[in-house]
Amino acid sequence: QFPGPTGTNAVESALKLARKVTGRTNVVSFTNAFHGMTAGALALTGNASKRAGAGMPLNNVTTMPFDGYMGKDVDTLDYFEKTLKDAGSGIDMPAAVIVETVQGEGGINLAGWKWLRRLRAICTQYDILMIVDDIQMGCGRTGPFFSFEPAAVMPDLICLSKAISGLGLPMALVLIRPDLDIWKPGEHNGTFRGNNLAFVSAAKALDYWRDGVLEEDVAIKGRRIRERLSEIVDAHPEANLRVRGRGMIQGLVSEDEGLAVDICQEAFENGLVMETAGVDDQVAKIMPPLTIDDLTLEKGLQTLVEAAARVIKKRASENATDAA
Repeated sequence: QFPGPTGTNAVESALKLARKVTGRTNVVSFTNAFHGMTAGALALTGNASKRAGAGMPLNNVTTMPFDGYMGKDVDTLDYFEKTLKDAGSGIDMPAAVIVETVQGEGGINLAGWKWLRRLRAICTQYDILMIVDDIQMGCGRTGPFFSFEPAAVMPDLICLSKAISGLGLPMALVLIRPDLDIWKPGEHNGTFRGNNLAFVSAAKALDYWRDGVLEEDVAIKGRRIRERLSEIVDAHPEANLRVRGRGMIQGLVSEDEGLAVDICQEAFENGLVMETAGVDDQVAKIMPPLTIDDLTLEKGLQTLVEAAARVIKKRASENATDAA
């Protein structure tokens, strides 16, 4: 389906269809999720500051803990499945579960492959539709075209946008399991659906996925990004940084308030555009174009390495002065 050409409209379309198919209204999303800024998608989003802009109640959504939210030794799906089994949980049986395999805006939080497989099994057992929001992580960002491929799961609905046009043109898609496509004509229409130029560029972009060359290139570049970020972590143990991510979406995670923001600012002042992720801006986010050449990638990574070193050194000096 071609909804309006934005990610949030793809999510709205998937929600409407899931509710139409199942006859249920509740949808499960996860802590630190980000699915868009329109009302239905915003109800799925965890960030309190984003939600505050709605100006209305954000209903018909139940938030469950994402993988790792309660610590690495806790399988959060135990809690989810318990609420489904228990008639006293107060949780209405959901029409759908919507999940990002990597929460980009939420802090580059990763869903494990085993966790995703179990989520798929739970959805199947309880006749709940599984929606994967691959708007930011799909189209090769994590390596394979679909970010969930290594988990060997098949969602019922897949939301795509952002990179799908291959050229930065407005476009969004909802991939629908054929037997679920019960839309009536015009039931989810829009003025700018089916951007003709984006159709052409998207078709050309898909040609690059006919062999494994681009996927392997993303994997190689992803490993190089991980190596350089790990250099920063190893060189500055006092900063307590960590690296997490997949493919060409990775980040430096800091528990030190403002450190990731300062690193991104220092990098920007030296010619490297970056942003932070996470509800507290605690992650310096690295997300270069998949087609970046090796020389430019290395230049950007070196800029980041040097920016991080300067910021960490400056902070250490300031802390020493304050202590004195």
